[in-house]
Amino acid sequence: MSAEQPVQEGDVFEGPSKTLTDAHFLFFSALTGDVHPMHYDVEYAKTTPVGKPTAHALLLNSLTALGALKGRDRIGRLLFIEQGSRLIAPALVGDTVRPVTVLERIWRDKGELYYRFKTSVVNQRGETVMDGFHIYRAFEH
Repeated sequence: MSAEQPVQEGDVFEGPSKTLTDAHFLFFSALTGDVHPMHYDVEYAKTTPVGKPTAHALLLNSLTALGALKGRDRIGRLLFIEQGSRLIAPALVGDTVRPVTVLERIWRDKGELYYRFKTSVVNQRGETVMDGFHIYRAFEH
């Protein structure tokens, strides 16, 4: 690894696991304004295909933010540029989820250094409930 790139493609960054509670869902609803009853109303959720309140997809995605992951200090200063994700399976109250982020690609474009990370959230059974990507640009100042 060079001084300019203290990390390399394939490096894994993990975040702490969290056991999801009603409080997480309610707090996220209040913070974002996404108050769809599928996230907190047990009776309403019984009428959905899952049958139980499900985590907000954006709540799960936010767990993969590089700032929350172990080893991020090896990368240096980055600006968040872009993200995408897809929900694969529901995450429910009581599930324990863990973010895993893999440095997928490093490249230069017009003199700027970029990093692309593959992101995922895995539950206590080892199932991926969400996957996606983040792109960051390095900055010197």
